[in-house]
Parts: sequence; structure tokens; C-alpha cells
Amino acid sequence: MRLLQSSSLSGRWGTGTVVVSLVFVVLSVFAPICAASIGDELPEFTHCLESCTRQECDIKSPKPLPLHLRVLFWNCPSECDYVCQRAVTRERIAIGESVEQFHGKWPFYRVMGVQEPFSVLFSILNGAQFYHAVNLIRTEFPTSYPLRKVHLFGAYLGMVAWFFSTVFHTRDSIATERLDYFGAGALVLFNLFYAPLVIFRPFNRGSRQGFDAWVYFWGFVCAVAYACHVGFLQFVRWDYTYNMAANVVVGLCQNFLWVYYTITRYDREKRPWAFWPGFIVIWMTLSMSLELLDFPPLFDALDAHALWHAATIMPIMWMYRFLVLEFRDDIYGRRLKM
Repeated sequence: MRLLQSSSLSGRWGTGTVVVSLVFVVLSVFAPICAASIGDELPEFTHCLESCTRQECDIKSPKPLPLHLRVLFWNCPSECDYVCQRAVTRERIAIGESVEQFHGKWPFYRVMGVQEPFSVLFSILNGAQFYHAVNLIRTEFPTSYPLRKVHLFGAYLGMVAWFFSTVFHTRDSIATERLDYFGAGALVLFNLFYAPLVIFRPFNRGSRQGFDAWVYFWGFVCAVAYACHVGFLQFVRWDYTYNMAANVVVGLCQNFLWVYYTITRYDREKRPWAFWPGFIVIWMTLSMSLELLDFPPLFDALDAHALWHAATIMPIMWMYRFLVLEFRDDIYGRRLKM
């Protein structure tokens, strides 16, 4: 999902394309969606919600909320929703019944207005890894290296995507959900975009300042694919199953490329670190199983989704350190001078 910001790319695609794409994504986050769960239909929940709203949320004099809740855009109806979710959940646990989801989410225990504390914490830590990656790239890659700006763009994109994730898990809304999903999708597609650049080294022979022609076409294909993905979700149908399937397919394509790299590179040159991408692929694939094995949150706060976010923290820096080793070998092996 990425438009690269190298001197060559910006010259061919233009900053206008980047701006238009960003505006399109930001403007597209404000259309309504609907999400229903078993908990939404529980009689005790609907009765509690109606009673609380009627008693506490009078239009003329609604019950005032603490400042930290108002800062996070909680209002009287949403506060009633949260209070009733927690009350119904406590009652169901007390009588031995199952914990159910409400509006597509588990009834997490809120901390200072933050809906999903552990998901927020792990999202911040993921973003911090990309921040450290920016410093690593600036230190380890010379400005003349063609992939330097590609890696920098990816690191900044990772920071933005995980910032959107942090905001979404802090306070769920239509807009924050859109930004989280579109940011995550952009990062997944960017990872597919840059994988063949690292693996096949499509640098123009002679100057080593630009890329071979197919890279620009490949970037255009990825950009169009991302625009179509966002357009379908926003303007045709907001489909969670489709979104998950699209990300899985893109992720699998990327995984096949890195497995190919691991096998062929080690077989040819016996570099021990050539195993790193393959190991990361296995790690991330196993981590994704947490999304399929969802369970009610431990301690009312730690669920499978949060654990998945925790599992993605370390592979980020592993991958960037692999890129540094690959680059050093590229220089010392004199492959750029072919």
C-alpha cells in the first residue's frame, strides 16, 4: 500500500498523487457501519441500557462525566453502554454463564477511559520499534543507497499505522476503526511491495541511484490495489471477512517471497542470517493463530488480539537488523558493482 518517496519515485509519481491518496483515505473514514454481537441482544443488556439512558442522559441535564472521559469523547449514552456491559458481564460470570461480546468487542475493563489497555500498550511498543528503525536506517544506510528511502518510508508508515491502532484501541469509533484498518492494510501491502526490491535488487546499473523500470510499475499496481481495497470497504461494503482475507492473501504472498529468499540465499552463499526472514515468517504465521483462537479477556483486559500485538513487537527490529546485515553483505560482496 505504498507510494515510495525516493527522489526517483517522487519525480515519476509526483507528490500530488501521494496527497490525493492520503486525503481519500482520511475523508473515507466517516461513513457509518453496523456491528452486532450476541451481547447486544441480551434482554438484561437492552433493559439496562434503556433504563440508564432514560435516567442519566436527559437532554436538558445529562449526568456530567469526569474530564478524562470527556477528553476521549465519552458521552452519557456511551458511558451507559459501558456500565451496562460491565454489569451484565459480572452477573453472567456470577451465575456461571459465558462472557459475550458487545458491538463486536469483549467487555474490557476500562482504565482511565482507555477501552483496551493492553492492546494500547502493545500498539505503542510496536510503533516504538519503527521509531528505533528510523534511527537505525539513518545510521546504517548511506544516502546513496537506493533502498534507504524505501526503508525510511516503511518505518514512518509503520509508526503511523501503529498510532492509528493505538487510537482505535483507546477509543473505538467509526473513524478510529477506519483509520486502524486502512493503516494496517497499507503496512501489509507495503511489506509485499518492498520484499522483491530487497530480494532481486532492481537497481539501475551504472548510477545505482534509481530502480529498474518494473519497480515503478509494481509500485503503481500496489497503489491501485490499495485504492480499490479502501474504495470497496468504504463505498461498496464494509466487510470484515473480506478485509481479513485480503490481508491474509497479501501476507502469504510476501511470506512465499521471503521463504524463497531464505532457501536460495543460504543455498548459494551459506549466510547464517539468511534464515532470519524465514524464521520471522514462521513466527508471524504462528502469531496470527491468536486471532483465530479468540477467548474472553484474562483479567478483563488481556485478550487474544492484544497478545497478537505483543507477538509482533520483536520481529519488527529483527527484520530491520536483517536488512542491515543484508546491505553490508551487498557492499562487501560487491554485488552492487556488477
